[in-house]
This record gives sequence, C-alpha cells and structure tokens, in this order.
Amino acid sequence: MKRDRERRPVRPFSPARIIAASFLGVILVGTVLLMLPISSKDGEMLHPLTALFTATSATCVTGLTLVDPYTQFTFFGQLVLLLMIEIGGIGLLTLTNFFMFFLHKKLGLRTLRLAQENTNAWSLNNIRSLLHIIVVTTLVIESLGAILLSIRFVPKYGVHGVWVSIFTSVSAYCNAGFDILGNETPFGSLIHYNGDVIVLYTVMALIFLGGIGFMVFQDLLSWRRHRHLMLHTKAMLIMSATLIAVGFLIFFIVEYENPKTLGPLPLFEKINAALFQSVSARTAGFASLDLSQMQDFSKVVMIFLMIIGAGSGSCAGGIKVTTFLVLVMTVVSVIRGRDDTVVLGRRVAKQTVYKAMTIAALGLAAVVMNAAVNLISLPSLSGVDGIFEAASAFGTVGMTAGVTLQFGLAAKIATILTMFIGRIGPISFALALTIRGEGSGGEVLPEGRIMVG
Repeated sequence: MKRDRERRPVRPFSPARIIAASFLGVILVGTVLLMLPISSKDGEMLHPLTALFTATSATCVTGLTLVDPYTQFTFFGQLVLLLMIEIGGIGLLTLTNFFMFFLHKKLGLRTLRLAQENTNAWSLNNIRSLLHIIVVTTLVIESLGAILLSIRFVPKYGVHGVWVSIFTSVSAYCNAGFDILGNETPFGSLIHYNGDVIVLYTVMALIFLGGIGFMVFQDLLSWRRHRHLMLHTKAMLIMSATLIAVGFLIFFIVEYENPKTLGPLPLFEKINAALFQSVSARTAGFASLDLSQMQDFSKVVMIFLMIIGAGSGSCAGGIKVTTFLVLVMTVVSVIRGRDDTVVLGRRVAKQTVYKAMTIAALGLAAVVMNAAVNLISLPSLSGVDGIFEAASAFGTVGMTAGVTLQFGLAAKIATILTMFIGRIGPISFALALTIRGEGSGGEVLPEGRIMVG
C-alpha cells in the first residue's frame, strides 16, 4: 500500500527567491544606468555585456571589471557604481526594512523572517537592533574612513580628492575592491601606496571591519553589558587573525626576492604590501602588488583564502570563515573518534555541520565549473590562473591574474553567474531554483547503511 507523502505547498516568493530577486533587480537597473551615454566619458553607450558584468561585480561587491572605473566612467557613472556597491554590501532588503522601522511602520511576521534570512540574525527578537547596527555602523565607519583617506587624497587631488576618499572608503568597507585611481595607472589599484601608512592601513581596517559580519558587531557592542561573547564571535575573531597571519607570512617569505613583486621594495614596504595582500585576499580585492607576477604558490594560497572568504552576515562572499572552521573541526573530530564537532569547547549542532558541508560542496562546484569554462574558452590560460579567476568571482574578491580582459562570451557569463552565487550564497541560490516547498513534510524514513571511505 502506497503511503502518501506530505508536501508543503510551493512557495513562489520564498525568502531565498526574494533575496535573489532583490540583488537581480539592482543589477538590472545598474546595467541600464551604466549603458547610458551620460555614464561614460566618451559619450558612447557602454556595451550591454560589459555593463552587465560591471553592474554584477559592483552589486555583488566583487571588483572584477572589464573597464577601468576612472578612465571609463563619468562622475555620474562612478556614482551609480558607488550606490550599487553600498546597496550590494548592506543589502537592498536590509535598507528597506531599516527605513520601515525608522518610519515606525509595523512589519509582519513574514517580513521579519525575510529580514532575519537576509541578515543571518539568530532570532526575530533582535532584528530591529541588528538593522540599526548595520546601517549606523556602516555610515559611521565609512565616514571615518573617508576622513582619514582625505588626509592623503585631498592634498594630492584637490576637491576631487574628497570624492576619491568617499569612493575608496565605501568600496573598502563593503569589500568591493573598486577604485577610481586609474589616473595614475589604469587597473593599478593601490600598488603605488605600499609606503603610505595612512592609505594602506585605513583601507585594511575598513576591509577587516566590513568582513567580520554584523552579528559580530552587535555582540561586541553588547559586551560591556554582558561581559560575554558568543562562540561565533570568538571563533570569527580568532580565525580571522589566524588566516591574516598565515597569509602574511607566506606572501612575505615566498615573494620576498621576487623582482616583480616584493623584491625591489624596502623592508618596511615589503611588510606593508604582504600584510595588505593577506587582508585583502579573502574579501576585498584591492591589490598592493601586481598579482599577475606573483609566484604560483602564492596564487594557490590566495585561491584558498578567496574561497574561504570573510564572516557570515558580512559584505563579503566565499564559504565564510566559520564554515571553514566547522569543516576543519569536523575532520578533527572524526579522526579523534568523536561523534560531535567541537569548537572552542562547545558542541556544534548537526544541522550546522550539514549546512557547512553543503555550502562548501556547492561553492567548490561553482568554482570548478567556472574554472572549466575559463580554461576551455581561453586555452592559453594556465590552470592556476583559471582557478584563480573563478575563486575570485565566487569569493566576491575581485582580484585578477591579469586575464579578465581576455575572457570571451562564455567566460564572462560564467563569471557573472559565479559572482551572483558567491554574493547571495550557494544555498540561497539553490533554494531560489527549487520547485518544491521547503521542508521534508515531517516524514521519518527507515535508516540504511552505505559504505564510505
């Protein structure tokens, strides 16, 4: 006798689909605006695919681009870029919900759950305070960053330096990696600022703060009252410091005598450049070195860092730092014969472990497929560089080995899709494509055994 399985109704407007649609909407509007002749300095309409690529990169806070933002775009075009970066970093739904709260509009349960999904909040109870923290801290930190950067850019560029400072601060905090410094060297990023402590360390601080996640901010702000930090906050801070330190040591040692990267620089600038590259590699995409000239081993390390990404609920992409930590500690637990994954003396829920594995599997699949398209469409591309570009897109990092401009149609489309997946998250992307409603209907199935290993 067949047993009917309960199925939940299809939800055409599930949280995952709404989040994906919000980003897609911003991308499409941005594409149209960038195509307008008023956006380009040559007064011509930008090619639709180039506009779509740039709009996706800005909204998904990646930084990969087919044109130099300074030489290509007018002030209007750069303003459109900046707005897409800000909206993409904070999230359109987050901004919308914040202003609804600000205007004292009552939000329904469905809207609150959507806000919870979009911000990675633990519960519905702290949504209001979290939205407030996200918007206020973003504005305060970006303003402070712009003020510090103006110390260097205003004397150098005059009134235009104010705009350069604002753009760079927002781009750094949102981990976007876009810059409008192309008047010095198109696509040069911050290569000329290795000896500038104000610029380099301000940008590093903005990148770090934008990449740790808004839940960490909320927890740190409440520490004075409770004198207690969540496991997530402790794990995030410890792992971030560890990854930065490891990346710095590897880049400093491997590139120390490379005549095309750290080699010609004085010791102080070598330290600055290696540290900056380690901070930027996981999230932002600003470059202090010519990445195309780095050793292959350094590129492999950067691929590893880019896939890991930054913090959950932050502006950045990747599988996320705490996801990587859960995976590592799960392996450690299996080797030690434990049934539970333990992190900093606390047991991690099985659902969290399963989710971490799913995120990693889907993320790696996206990187592999993008890399395959890159290598097929550009046969002269080395394997390391092909994977490097794909990892940069998925991690929404924006670093390039200097081959993005050589991409054909297939590679550009694959990169656009990978940037989108990296920003909204592999699971959200997969859920947005599913036909069935969420949940298993509560059915309990008999257990079976499968040999593994």
